[in-house]
Parts: sequence; structure tokens; C-alpha cells
Amino acid sequence: MSSSRSETEITTSKDAVNSDVSDPLRPSDHIDGDGSIAQPKLGLVGWLRWGWRQLTSMRTALVLLLVLAIAAIPGSIFPQRMADPNGVTEWERNNPDLFPVLDALKLFDVYLSPWFSAIYLLLFTSLVGCVIPRIRHHAKALRARPPRTPARLQRLEDFRSAQRDLPASAGSSADAEASASIDIATKQLKSLGYRVERYDKGRTFSVSAERGYWRETGNLLFHIALVGVLITVGVGGGFAYTGQRVLVEGETFANTLVDYDSMNRGRFVADDALTPYAMRLDSFDVTYQPFGEPGSGQAGDFSANVAVTDREGDTSEGSVRVNHPLDIAGDKIYLLGNGYAPTITVRNADGDVVYHNSVPFLPQDNNMTSLGVIKVTDGMPEQLGLIGFFYPTAASGKDGAIASGFGDLVNPLLTLDVYAGDLGINDGAPKSVYVLDTTGMTKLAGRTTDVESIELSPGETGDLPNGLGTVTFEDESPEGATDATQSVKRFASLQIHHDASAVWVLVFALLALGGLMLALFVPRRRVWVKATGANDSVFLEYAGLARGEDPTLAAAVDALVAGHARLMDAAGGSVAREEQTSSGEQAPPASEHAKVD
Repeated sequence: MSSSRSETEITTSKDAVNSDVSDPLRPSDHIDGDGSIAQPKLGLVGWLRWGWRQLTSMRTALVLLLVLAIAAIPGSIFPQRMADPNGVTEWERNNPDLFPVLDALKLFDVYLSPWFSAIYLLLFTSLVGCVIPRIRHHAKALRARPPRTPARLQRLEDFRSAQRDLPASAGSSADAEASASIDIATKQLKSLGYRVERYDKGRTFSVSAERGYWRETGNLLFHIALVGVLITVGVGGGFAYTGQRVLVEGETFANTLVDYDSMNRGRFVADDALTPYAMRLDSFDVTYQPFGEPGSGQAGDFSANVAVTDREGDTSEGSVRVNHPLDIAGDKIYLLGNGYAPTITVRNADGDVVYHNSVPFLPQDNNMTSLGVIKVTDGMPEQLGLIGFFYPTAASGKDGAIASGFGDLVNPLLTLDVYAGDLGINDGAPKSVYVLDTTGMTKLAGRTTDVESIELSPGETGDLPNGLGTVTFEDESPEGATDATQSVKRFASLQIHHDASAVWVLVFALLALGGLMLALFVPRRRVWVKATGANDSVFLEYAGLARGEDPTLAAAVDALVAGHARLMDAAGGSVAREEQTSSGEQAPPASEHAKVD
């Protein structure tokens, strides 16, 4: 048994030795490891260094930039509290079960959420850590000389050669003509934007040229501009504010915190940071496509005509239109929406006015069918809530339901459903003025009751149920008006936005675009021209090397050869005899060298 095992081991050992000897890729003194060698442990500092290198790599920066773009998608899908607080309220009302989950994930405050900020800060750190070393490396490269001319240019793919004879009457040596040809090539390359350096050795003269540093400069400019955008957005957001205000025709807005319907301000915006001015909505103009024309009923142009009074008391007029914001003291006023604001007056059983206001009704369709809520808190035996539908051009459908057939005021009609009870405004919880919580209320008139909804045209008064009083739909038409086009006030939903960093964001964005264009379209290449004098002729060699993708390099070398030949002919030096490719084949004369492969 032991003898058999020994023979087996010897045979295996011989086979291994023979295998090592017969393997041409393995050195004769190679020794296979036994697997006992272990890599040293990194330790805390080593892991930190490894993590920093991974974070500051360009690959990580690109991945984080993509992740940031993906993380911003929910901000365009879900309404954001900063820009559309009413939309958030409506979304909560329509999705009461799903809203708490999405709100916990900060999908309604995407750009202020911890996870979005974490991606933002990681991207900023990655870009800074990536750009700084590259700036040092690029600055060193800008100061460096072009590389020495290779000894064997024919090994390069884009290689050209030519031979020129000295004229019989030249009276100069081949070495002098070779040096003169390199002088011409040096001037030629300089005029083409190359950085040049002469390298002469014995009877061989050469010039080394390099260009395309703007490519890396553009690349760095692009990334520095991205860092600038991140800094500007991050810091500038702390000094920016965005507020919303609904103005009814004739109302005045003062630029103070208490006069906003909603306000989102940066952490560095103080209470007294807002520029004082007042703005009054004089009128709101809308044009509609007339009946019988293509697109009938569609709204054309919107214009909120305002009067602005500055801190000195000077008044000026302006207009806010779609995509044409009004600039006031550094604030930009945007038009977000518009609609009708019927003026409602409610009187109690004694005839006392307990409510009088122009109520903005929110449009529900393209024909401006609008929904509004009136809340009467005092002066009645119980609190009253009225849910109203306003129809600018009321028309009855096939089933008898009322609908609006046109967006303009042709046959305005207001219908009201009446509720009595607790409005829920005394429990301290905030309530939307556009929503009526009927949980603790009793419906007195309207659908599902025995009492029909109150229907009013401008100027009409209707009785509230149970003898509670009356409600009047006020007619706002000027004296002597014969149509209904001005019988109901309109409102404009305005957004006031202040962000002094917007200009800098634009500057950095343009710099990033410019840097990207340089990085994409500026080729980086090296070119060499070598001349060697031999007896009564000069042998010329041309070669190019691309630093990256450069499909135009071959054409550039051909143009260099042809241009060099024309310049030497103009200088009256050596005479072209013939050219050769790198393989030694016969080639056309120098004047036709651009056609040589």
C-alpha cells in the first residue's frame, strides 16, 4: 500500500514538473502558492481612505448626479407645499388613506427632505473631491513641455513620410535644409494653435507639438460650474422666499408676512426682510374664442392689471400675464390661476348683515364651472356653511342637471346648498377656506334633502331654509351696463417669488454648457515632424497621436503634410522628389499627399 502511494506521488510530481517546463508562459523558477498568503488588513484609516477614493471618483459623481435627477421626479409628480400648498390640501382630501404614508416619506416636501439633502451633499462632496486633484494635475500639464519626439515614428498609426532633394544651385548642406524645414514646421504648428518644442540630436531635427488643452479645461469648467450651481442653490435658497396670494378685483395686497395666504421662506429670511410695497388688482382681463369659431370657448390671453405703490408712495401700473411675470423691487409676480369671485351677502332673520364678501370659486372644468364655500360663523342661531356652484353660462343638460356651456359671463347662475351646525373652526386646527367639513353639520337645503338648492342670478335674493334669513348674489355691474359681462368679480391667484441667486444659477449653467461644448468638440492630439539630412536629400517624417477619440486625426496629419510642402516650396528650399508611406510603398508627390492613406 505504501509503495503504491509513493509511486502515485512521484508520478504526480513528475507530471507537475513536466507541465511547468512545457508551459511557455510560466517561468522555470515559478513556485505555486499554497494559499497561506493573506492580504494585510486595512484598518480604520485604510477603510476611510478607500471610501474617500470611491466617493471622489468621477464614476460615483455621475451616479450621484443620475440619482439626484431621479430623486427630483416625485417633486414634479406630487404637489409641493413650497409651490402649491392648495394642491397638497386637495390631494389630502382626495386621498385620505394614502396621504399620511406619502407625507411621512416627504414626497410633498421633496427638496427639503433629509434623503434629498443627503444625495445633494454627497454629490457636492464628490464633485469637490474629484475636481481639486484634477485642477492640480491640469495646471501641471499646462506648464509641462510637449513630449520628446519618439525614435520610431513609423510605429504610430497615423504616419506619413516624404523625401525632398536639394536643388543643384542651393549651396547649402542637407543638415541646414533639414533644420530649415523644421523651422518652417514649427511656425506652421504654432499658427495652428499647437504648443511646440524643438528636439534636435545630431543630424536629426524634430519638433514636438501638442494641442487640445481646452478639452480638459472645458471638462473642469463643467464640473466647477456644477459645484457653483450646487452652492448657489443651497446658499441662495436660504435667502429666498415664495408666497401665494389670491386677490379679488379691487383688493389690495401689502408685502408683509401677515398678508400672504401661504408663505415658504428660507432659514435666513427675517421677518422684516420683505421689501415694503402695496399692490392692488384693478381688473382681470380674459379673452375667449367666440361661438362658432375653431376652439370655441377656449381662453386666449390672461392679464391681471395691477397698481403698485412703493415705499415712497409713488404709484405705477403694470400687468401680470402667463409666462410674463411682473418685477417689483426684486420680487417676481407670477400668475398661477384665475376664476370668478361672486359677492355674497347673508342676512339673519332680523335683516342684519352677518356676512358680506367676494368669495373666490375654484374652477372645476374648462367652461369655468366653479366651486366655492361660504362660512357664516356669527350672527345666526347656528353656524352656517354654504357650498356653492357657479355657472358663468348656465345651461340645462338632457337629465336636467345644470352645467356651464361657456367660460365667459353670458348667463351667470349661482346654486347654494345650506348646512347648519359646527364648522369646526373653534378647535384650534387649521381649516382650508375652500373646504367645508360637514361631519358635525346638518344639511338643510340641496341634493338629498326635501328643500331644493337656492338658485340665484346676479342681483337676486333667496330665502334661507327654516326662516334663518336671506342670501343675496350681488350684481357688480357698473351703472348703465346692459349685459352680464361685468356682473361678477374675478380673482387672480398670484405667486410672489424672491430669489437673488437666480442670476448666478443662470451664469453657472451657461458656464457648464460652455465647458461641456469644449469637452465634447475640442480634440486633444500630439503631432511630430522629423527631418533627417542624408547626402543631397532630406527625409521628412510626420506622425500624429490622439489623446482619446479623434476621428479627424488622419485628415489633420494629411493637411499638415500638404501645408508643410507648400510652405517649403514657397521658401525655395529642397525640391520634392517622392513620398513614401510607412510601409515603404511609392506615394504621390507632396502636393497630392492629402490623398495618401
